[in-house]
Amino acid sequence: FSGGNNLQNFFHKLETLVTPLLQFLLPKLLYFKKIKMAANGIASSALFFRVKKLSDNAVLPSRGSPLSAGYDLSSATETKVPARGKALVPTDLSIAVPEGTYARIAPRSGLTWKHSVDVGAGVIDADYRGPVGVILFNHSNVDFEVKIGDRIAQLIIEKIIVPEVEEVDDLDSTVRGSGGFGSTGV
Repeated sequence: FSGGNNLQNFFHKLETLVTPLLQFLLPKLLYFKKIKMAANGIASSALFFRVKKLSDNAVLPSRGSPLSAGYDLSSATETKVPARGKALVPTDLSIAVPEGTYARIAPRSGLTWKHSVDVGAGVIDADYRGPVGVILFNHSNVDFEVKIGDRIAQLIIEKIIVPEVEEVDDLDSTVRGSGGFGSTGV
C-alpha cells in the first residue's frame, strides 16, 4: 500500500466486512457462554444487563469507551424541553439489572456544560420492568430540542447493600455529631 489513502480505504473495507460478521456472531457467543455458566451452576441473569427494545426507535445502551462507567441512553422520540422547564423523554427500553444492583440515571457532562441541560433523579430498582424515561431539566433561556437517537443521559449500574432496619433508642456518638449542611467546611 502506498500512501495513507490506500491504507485508510483498506481499513474501511475491512471494517465493512468484519462489523456485520461480529454483529452476527456476538449474540451467539454470548448465548453459548450463558449455557456453559448454567451448566456450572451460575445464574446467567446475575451477570448480564438485559434490555428489551419497545419500539424501532429504541437504541440499545452503549458505553462510549471500554472504561466508561455509564451506558449512554438515547431518546426514542423528538421532544422539546422548554426554556427553564422540564420534560420526560422516553427511551422505549425496559431493563433488568442484576440482583444486588440498581441502575442510576445520571447526566451527560457535555449536555450540562454546553446546553445547561441536567438530568432529574432516576433510580431503577432490580425488579422494575416498565419503560425507562429520562427527566431533563433545561436551565437555559432557550428551548432545547431532543431528536430521535440523541444521547440524553447515562445509566450507571451500582452495587447496593440492603440491610435490615433496626430501631434503636440511641445512636453511637461521633466527633461530627449532628453537624450538617457545611458544618465541616465549604
